[in-house]
Amino acid sequence: MAAAAAAGQGSGGATNIGRLRCARQGKAAASSAAAAVSRGVTAWHLRVFAVVVGVMGCLLLVSSLMMSAVHQVQFRNGAISRGFRGLQELKQNSVRTEQAEQIMHPRLLEMATSVITKNEPGSDSENFALWEEPYKQARKWKPCAAKHSLPGEGPEKNNNGFILISANGGLNQQRVAVCNAVVVAAVLNATLVLPRFLYSSVWKDTSQFGDIYQEDYFVSYMKSDVHIVKDLPPHLQSLDLEAIGSQVTDMDITKEATTSEFIKTVLPILRQNGVVHFLGFGNRLGFDSVPVHLQRLRCRCNFHALKFVPKIQKAGSLLIQRLRRAGAMQTEMDKQLFGSNMLDDPALAAGAGAPSRFLALHMRFEEDMVAYSLCEFGGGDEERKELQAYRETHFPTLAVRLRNTSVSPEQQRSLGRCPLTPEEAGLVLSALGYDRRTFIYVAGSQIFGGTARLRPLTRLYPNLVTKDDVLSSGELAPFKNFSSQLAALDLIACASADVFAVTDSGSQLSSLVSGYRVYHGRGRAPTLHPNRKRYAQILAEEGGIEWGGFQRRVKTMVDEYKRIAARPRGRSVYRQPRTPGCMCRARGDGSVDF
Repeated sequence: MAAAAAAGQGSGGATNIGRLRCARQGKAAASSAAAAVSRGVTAWHLRVFAVVVGVMGCLLLVSSLMMSAVHQVQFRNGAISRGFRGLQELKQNSVRTEQAEQIMHPRLLEMATSVITKNEPGSDSENFALWEEPYKQARKWKPCAAKHSLPGEGPEKNNNGFILISANGGLNQQRVAVCNAVVVAAVLNATLVLPRFLYSSVWKDTSQFGDIYQEDYFVSYMKSDVHIVKDLPPHLQSLDLEAIGSQVTDMDITKEATTSEFIKTVLPILRQNGVVHFLGFGNRLGFDSVPVHLQRLRCRCNFHALKFVPKIQKAGSLLIQRLRRAGAMQTEMDKQLFGSNMLDDPALAAGAGAPSRFLALHMRFEEDMVAYSLCEFGGGDEERKELQAYRETHFPTLAVRLRNTSVSPEQQRSLGRCPLTPEEAGLVLSALGYDRRTFIYVAGSQIFGGTARLRPLTRLYPNLVTKDDVLSSGELAPFKNFSSQLAALDLIACASADVFAVTDSGSQLSSLVSGYRVYHGRGRAPTLHPNRKRYAQILAEEGGIEWGGFQRRVKTMVDEYKRIAARPRGRSVYRQPRTPGCMCRARGDGSVDF
């Protein structure tokens, strides 16, 4: 029994040990299984987390692209003219708060509104070469100013000193001053110091040359023609240039002066003091009786050497791509304006349709222009008082002259000295046949009278945008409070447009853009240029003229400006570069004139 009990205990002990082992093994197995499960769950969670992160990333990317795409599409939707930030700011920035439309030509506007809504694709309105240069002779003119100076025409070794200029005005006036200064430096065999830009109470911009143009590129491009440095040497920087007689103002040089006048008047001062400062230097060098190689210098400077800084080029390339609704831009104009700084908009590259045409309208109807014109625009006594107050502040000499001289606004208008109102610009476009769907980029956002002045134009053409509509506030932020840099974006849009419409022939922007399109447009960049004197005569007869007669006369007026000819005597090479030294004309045998 004891033995049996002992055996039973031994057997039971063994069993217990086995159970313990089994239990441990079970626990180990369970632990191992649990660990395996845990590892599996962890891996599963990691995979799920990775998938979620990936999906969220994709959603963010798609959202970004969609927002960008929406930004492109927004300004082409229905009620464009009334919902846009840029056009809304016209009201906020307006010098007056107007309550009602300001209409000067109600009968014509009513007829235009009726006709323009009826124009359909394929109608007679599309046969007036709306988007094409009508004269093929324009394609025979080729840019030639890229050539360096001929042998013996470059800078001489014996330099007479340094030319320092301080240019006044806005972006475009300063650009003309820079290129004229290049020629003056060449005439006087002097070294040009990079120009300084004077602060203007009108433009209120502190930008200097290097904030707008690429300094190193400018210096390098012109080095075979003119010596250019960034600063005066130290021994000249401390001189009081006015005290030593080295300061020259526009009062010392006649307007449209010849090169011989600069040699006679300025060269002796330069040789005596080693430096001359042209204060307020502007358009003092004439365009005639100038040797061909000097005209070439002007064109080399304006059309080749002055390149905008990368931040302007990049913003400008986005502006143009969105206006065209197309990604890759490879036109000659694009290469000249943007160089290697053409940006690709992801939303456009993702599948935008065919490029869209757009018309750029330079609406030069800012208060300074309106006040200086001495014209009246239907605003009555309130308008007259406001413009006179502006003259007292910004044009004191003109204000004094007006106290002693009577100027007839009616005569000013009949002589073609009044800028076109937005309403009058819209009447020109509608007479030419541009229908209501035409997409229009408006340059010059500080319209005198604000939205009240714009309403007649937006009634005809609701698809109006400005740079504030096309670029986001973040994209425009680097240019805030720099009117000249913002004007550079307008210049880019106008130069790149399928059609450019001018409203003021005296505007520097219109002049420079027109010339840029002639020079780099390869005969495929039409410009609409109303003759203001003739247009005033047409408008004066509006009471008895029917729409068909108005349309024919406007078409004839605009078509005459499009005729191709070499630069007439006395005209600016910046506006009309078809001149020896600047552009060449191809002959039938493949050779060229000039």
